[in-house]
Amino acid sequence: MHNLELNIVCYLSSGCASEDQLRENINTALAKEDLIAEVSFLRIDDDQALELGLTGSPSILINGEELQPTKGTGFS
Repeated sequence: MHNLELNIVCYLSSGCASEDQLRENINTALAKEDLIAEVSFLRIDDDQALELGLTGSPSILINGEELQPTKGTGFS
């Protein structure tokens, strides 16, 4: 097992329907790479997303860094 400490935080809008698939994808990726991570799934509203600077749902942060930074606007 790798000795990396991973903290994955997934922010989802209230209407985002991808949580089940996202959970499956993350679990598959962690298993394939033989990694352990603390994974959180948080439902947030538009105001919270704006405060956090998130532009899409889901938004995934690994150790505090957004997985796919985008230049878009709005949280949906």
